[in-house]
Amino acid sequence: MNTSTTATEDLSRIDQVFATQRQASRQHPYPSLETRLQNLDKLNKIFSENQDAITEAVNADFGCRSNQETRMLEIFGLLGGITYNQKRLKKWMKPQKRHVGMAYLGAKNTVLPQPKGVVGVVSPWNYPLFLAFSPCISALAAGNRCIVKMASNSQTLACLMDKLVSEAFDEDTLAIIPGVSANDFTHRPWDHLVFTGSPAVGKIVMATAAKYLTPVTLELGGKSPTIIADDCDLKMAAERLLFGKFLNACQTCVAPDYLFIPREKVAPFVELAREIVSGRYPSSESQDFTSVIDDKAFERLIGVLQDAKDKGAEAVNLLGNESPNPETRKIPPHLVLNPSDEMQIMQDEIFGPLLPIKPYDDLDEVIDYINNNERPLALYLYSNDKASQDKVIHNTLSGGMCLNDSMLHVAQHDMPFGGIGNSGMGHYHGKEGFIEFSKLRPIFKQAKKSGILALAPPYGEAFEKMAKLMMKWKLY
Repeated sequence: MNTSTTATEDLSRIDQVFATQRQASRQHPYPSLETRLQNLDKLNKIFSENQDAITEAVNADFGCRSNQETRMLEIFGLLGGITYNQKRLKKWMKPQKRHVGMAYLGAKNTVLPQPKGVVGVVSPWNYPLFLAFSPCISALAAGNRCIVKMASNSQTLACLMDKLVSEAFDEDTLAIIPGVSANDFTHRPWDHLVFTGSPAVGKIVMATAAKYLTPVTLELGGKSPTIIADDCDLKMAAERLLFGKFLNACQTCVAPDYLFIPREKVAPFVELAREIVSGRYPSSESQDFTSVIDDKAFERLIGVLQDAKDKGAEAVNLLGNESPNPETRKIPPHLVLNPSDEMQIMQDEIFGPLLPIKPYDDLDEVIDYINNNERPLALYLYSNDKASQDKVIHNTLSGGMCLNDSMLHVAQHDMPFGGIGNSGMGHYHGKEGFIEFSKLRPIFKQAKKSGILALAPPYGEAFEKMAKLMMKWKLY
């Protein structure tokens, strides 16, 4: 496959691939278990045998991202997801028997999961491999065909994956399109469309999909709050949440976006954070600390930090006096103390190594604050108190939640992943992913003799007697 195609060539190619997949879907609408398992095996082989090339491509696109971080955050999750699907796929594909009411005695009800057809996937740059192929694992397991549009900031990886996928798959099953825009990609009558990105663009994608009545799965991120409860061990919480926060330089849709701490524990937390972060990243120029993706994002984050300072917040550089470096696009991890809602840092998803800290006196005020803002993609609570856990769980709503850790719910293959409200809709991963990309088709099979004909016209005394009998014995 030519890895230096133009945008016009890619646009032409997507039309051709879409038509090919649509035709293949109609000719072979229900791929066998064997075919689906073979497709998952092909993906497994691509990811497991090309780890070095993949990590090098991701590093080139970011400017700096360690191969260990890419393997941990992207490759391992995909390999685990493939294995999980393969072990359970035979069971998921079986027609499900459903209850039949007494009035239809002798009939049979089943629900058959059938492929929807051609699935389009629009993936972002922050986890360019995982967020491109995790939906594909679910969609291929469900018997669909997939076309993936990878991010413009991930073109080294996109061209590599185009080559690897083209060598392993026929285009009528799976194809990667490196160069088209999200707008050009989505304007088609997809059978299902997956988009990962910002809420603003998600609304545009959903409006486009509505023109074709295309069902959508939207994963839109947002400001995910973290709460450290008064009973929690502060060091444990700091070690765990700071690990999740600063992975990928916090360019993660489910990263802890801002932190609530009991007022009297703010100062001890700051000192713990200095110790923990400097131990993990002696310098922001460390090869273990990821670069901000591009100059535009770097300048935006510098502006967000300056805006917070100008409006009265205290910025704590966790690496001392080290300055942001525009050449490497590295920004030292910062805590931002006492942020106000007028600051940019509390209005938009941060997507960078800045962590605002809001002190609190009562858990109820934290819950009120969270509920007065958009539904987050994730919510994190550090507490061992069952009453506090239940209070937060039952009085808030988010896409997902972790207790006493951050982000690890996304790595659980037996749980659905997805947002709600402003943070998205729909789920994938595991069985819920299989269901998301399937049409659960109800099939009613009538018995040899149909009792329902006793209710056929002409209506009269016989109908009324039958109706009374049905009401008395609840045969409806």
